[in-house]
Amino acid sequence: MTETTQSTDAEQAAESTQTTGIDIEGGTGQPLEVTSGETREQTRDEWVEYEFDGAAKLAVEDLDVYYGDDHALKSVSMEIPENSVTALIGPSGCGKSTFLRCLNRMNDRIKAARIDGSVALEGEEIYQDGVNLVELRKRVGMVFQSPNPFPKSIRDNISYGPRKHGDLETGFLAGLLGRSDDDAVDDLVERSLRQAALWDEVQDRLDDNALGLSGGQQQRLCIARALATDPEVLLMDEPASALDPIATSKIEDLVHELAEDYTVVIVTHNMQQAARISDQTAVFLTGGELVEYGETEQVFEDPESQRVEDYISGKFG
Repeated sequence: MTETTQSTDAEQAAESTQTTGIDIEGGTGQPLEVTSGETREQTRDEWVEYEFDGAAKLAVEDLDVYYGDDHALKSVSMEIPENSVTALIGPSGCGKSTFLRCLNRMNDRIKAARIDGSVALEGEEIYQDGVNLVELRKRVGMVFQSPNPFPKSIRDNISYGPRKHGDLETGFLAGLLGRSDDDAVDDLVERSLRQAALWDEVQDRLDDNALGLSGGQQQRLCIARALATDPEVLLMDEPASALDPIATSKIEDLVHELAEDYTVVIVTHNMQQAARISDQTAVFLTGGELVEYGETEQVFEDPESQRVEDYISGKFG
């Protein structure tokens, strides 16, 4: 009787797999790591092969990230087009912020982190020996989840990066040597604040402490500060998660405008936000796996992965 029952169960499982097209094991023959409510299926290469016109601004190949014994990202490969917004979505702990930090080597600051694979910026490998990390992070700027302005004036927040990189020389000694660039500072501050849609709100208080700004204004100031170093890529790690709906709307409008001049990669837990502002969306799921990557409309309206459909429809996550 027990033998018959086990056989029937196995036949039903096989029939279910054949009918639904869902594989309950991964490509290695091992059960996939899934969370409660998440369908088991084998990820297919074609689900992440996103084709677009033009060259890739960033190209990631076989990227693995380990934090000690924890395998945080598993063999992620994807290309990111320039002058566009790429959204990274997925449940907490799926590796999307880890992936974002790999794009300008911020994970190098974590002692337990080990990165294998390739990340190329316009064809240049950023993980090769001898890469100037200061220059890399100037080209690939970052805006964090919580606003973190310096306890300085608005003006000094904007000019801090260019001064540190040696792009601006100001002060008494520079003036004596004929190298003072105060006019350039003023131009830089105005340009950066205008790009961050903040100029009209703060132009009369540039010498005020930045900590006196509202949360939404502080976040836009941090975006302006990142733009002041003239980056090519802007990474944003849930930049609106701590903001009210009005401030969030301003950030979303800003992201859309920035894509005209910059390549923007944004992590968000808000799927509606990803659908509103991004050109393409990458979905990370349990175990640090990139499951699907493609045009945002296609990913949200007709995903190829059953797990992605379940996640977007709220069945888990």
